[in-house]
Amino acid sequence: MLLTDRLTIDPLTLDDAPFILALVNDPDFIANIADRGIRDEVGARRYLEEGPLASYREHGFGLWAMRQRGGGETIGICGLVRRPTLEDVDIGYALLPQARGRGFAREAAQAVLEYASGTLGLTRLVAIVSPPNTASRALLESLDFRHERMVQLTPEDKELCLYGWDASEPVA
Repeated sequence: MLLTDRLTIDPLTLDDAPFILALVNDPDFIANIADRGIRDEVGARRYLEEGPLASYREHGFGLWAMRQRGGGETIGICGLVRRPTLEDVDIGYALLPQARGRGFAREAAQAVLEYASGTLGLTRLVAIVSPPNTASRALLESLDFRHERMVQLTPEDKELCLYGWDASEPVA
């Protein structure tokens, strides 16, 4: 579990299926990340089992729930993903519409970045972003990620901006 001033960042569970269903069906999630094809809680539980929960078992990390401290409302996800098509571990995040624009994504991403470099000893992370997603690109740049190149995760996928962060580079 990671704690910030306003957030608890902890592992997702199968009980988070209703939240996942709402998140992955948000129009901005579909436009900027992907349409996961999840249309019911059964699909959301399957996504959790095959995605984050499997990643926890296999890698010791994954996408975690972002919950507001005090009330415990789940407002988003943030964490680390090992993608077979990327050489480095990927940091990712997504929030429900009502939580956007309030600094939660940056707060969570900073905590995950510190965990990745401090606890896990990772010296390089990447992030992939849809080119029109200027808010996410600005967030990454504020965390000293630098745009490196355009990538496609599969030949059928759209091109994405690949940002990289290297622990050996001085902080701006």
